[in-house]
Amino acid sequence: MIKSNEREWLETDGLGGFASGTVSGRRTRRYHALLLASVPENQARFVLVNGLEVYVHMGAERRALSSQLYLPNVIHPHGDRFIHDFQSDPWPTWDFHLESGVRIRQEFFVPHGFSGIVIKWSLIEPVHQGLTLTVRPLLSGRNYHALHHANDVFRFDHQGDARHLVWAPYPGVPRIHALTTGTYQADPLWFYRFYYPLEEERGLDDSEDLASPGVFRFELRSEAAILMLSASGERQLQLADDDSVQLLARRLERNERVRRIRFSSRLHRSANQFLIRSGDRETIIAGYPWFTDWGRDSFIACRGLCLATGDVARAGRILSDWANTVSRGMLPNRFPDGSNTPEYNSVDASLWFVIAVHDYLEAMRKTGQTLTSQERDRLLNTVEAILQGYSRGTRFGIRADEEDGLLRAGEPGQQLTWMDARVDGCVITPRIGKPVEIQALWIHALETGSQFDPRWRSLEQQARESFGNRFWNAEKDCLFDVIDVDHQRDVMDSRIRPNQIFAVGGLPHCLLSPQQARSVVKRVETELVTPGGLRTLSPEDPDYHPHYRGNPRARDEAYHQGTAWPWLMGPFIEAWLRVHGETAENRTMARTRFVQPLLNHLDDAGLGHLSEIMDGETTSTSEGTRQIPRGCPFQAWSLGELLRLLEGPLSSPESPDSGE
Repeated sequence: MIKSNEREWLETDGLGGFASGTVSGRRTRRYHALLLASVPENQARFVLVNGLEVYVHMGAERRALSSQLYLPNVIHPHGDRFIHDFQSDPWPTWDFHLESGVRIRQEFFVPHGFSGIVIKWSLIEPVHQGLTLTVRPLLSGRNYHALHHANDVFRFDHQGDARHLVWAPYPGVPRIHALTTGTYQADPLWFYRFYYPLEEERGLDDSEDLASPGVFRFELRSEAAILMLSASGERQLQLADDDSVQLLARRLERNERVRRIRFSSRLHRSANQFLIRSGDRETIIAGYPWFTDWGRDSFIACRGLCLATGDVARAGRILSDWANTVSRGMLPNRFPDGSNTPEYNSVDASLWFVIAVHDYLEAMRKTGQTLTSQERDRLLNTVEAILQGYSRGTRFGIRADEEDGLLRAGEPGQQLTWMDARVDGCVITPRIGKPVEIQALWIHALETGSQFDPRWRSLEQQARESFGNRFWNAEKDCLFDVIDVDHQRDVMDSRIRPNQIFAVGGLPHCLLSPQQARSVVKRVETELVTPGGLRTLSPEDPDYHPHYRGNPRARDEAYHQGTAWPWLMGPFIEAWLRVHGETAENRTMARTRFVQPLLNHLDDAGLGHLSEIMDGETTSTSEGTRQIPRGCPFQAWSLGELLRLLEGPLSSPESPDSGE
């Protein structure tokens, strides 16, 4: 159960770095940090400033505004007891009310395009007594997946003056710049055994030590106390002789406030947090805090985060940059942390690219925009390369079957579809053969290709006809999940999974007859729909896992074996509307039944966002019965599909395509 003070906030810099934490201020993950920077050259991420120790001094009295968690689950100090109010809009803002009547506001914001954070403390009401604020930064300088421990190598010393000082904790790690309106005094200390309960819940190491090189001191008066932290010598930090830290902070705050106001809704602002520039590429972060950019996720999310929000030009740039990575008809599954070397181990990433190109070209047509011949050629040449590579054959046994035109894929030990969990080298859901959603994507990709080169039409028609003839499971009135399992003709996987929904919704056209489409939607609705997403396996299956928890092995075994995924509600709701009719009444019903629980979740875990996954079943706790969110609290395709629904099927007039 996510308690209100454990909800998480997120501030992103548009460069791949971010700041995140909880409402209480206690770090509960290894990824919670105030300065977590991405290195442009290879997208490696470093946690530089984990947190702060903040105290207000009123004469002889001292009160904490910060809160820390130590092993064995000890809170000290307990500054969150003074939190009177918290707001995440336009950025994380806390109002602290102390017993003496003193009221202090704390604000964190990350200016877009700035690898750093601005931290501000101000008096809500003037006071007559003198107040002093002391701030002790807690540093590490580690890879963001790692943990930090006390050692003799960490460098506590600094360079520069009190206004602009620099720490260099380790060789090869970005330097930490600090600008301040206060004074600084060196006072090196180690803080030991911080405790991260969410890491313990994930079965991982859950404690670390942090280094604090000294203390900033501010006199709280009419002017705010400012501390700016940055991962490099940003030009924004270069102060002219007549400039001041206060003026610089005001300028950054004003510009950032104006930028955020321009978004038409909270969801649109959240969508923008996933859109980044990494080096010379524009791309999409799959999820915070631990994902980088993944091909499949980028192309699925792009339709909602960019096209549905009207950011069509950015969608074109993202697709164009990804087009440059095509190899043997495949686009990368992902770029690993700290590497510019792509991994080509996905059958559907390339097909989702074609779908995204189709939707992008359609959006350009509807908005009256035109492509340059160079841009058009780059995208269509990539589509052509994908179709050629897949039809002739490429890595991991991916090729069109000459007998039925369907796409076969897979080799032992490889997980090529989005159901890609692996435990100790063992693939949990290998799905070798002809997976159902891959065929739906393949048919649509061939249809898109045939619009520009008619030679793909015969293969598309062959695959479409074979799909209708071979995938129907008459016994269960739905579709097989995989046919020709392990490349053995007519060996079928009849497990009830959500992948069949893509034959009805989530893609431009329904591939089934009206009666078949209704049966598929009914089966999915009956066995797989939960308020937070579609289960990945029917509860009737003996391998069903109702909860995603435990050590990495237990969680990977549950990842696609019952765990519910919010992003799948996009194709399901679109399919539901197609078979029931896209009337105003049905759109209202779909919003109430299926969309409102997702909207409620925006304030449940990652504030303003949808989680990556949810438990397949509810859990009873002392605070009520809930479907527990799991995985990443900020997931791109979860939010993208919600936006695609809200700006598309749930807002459009009645459509003639209802599954015919």
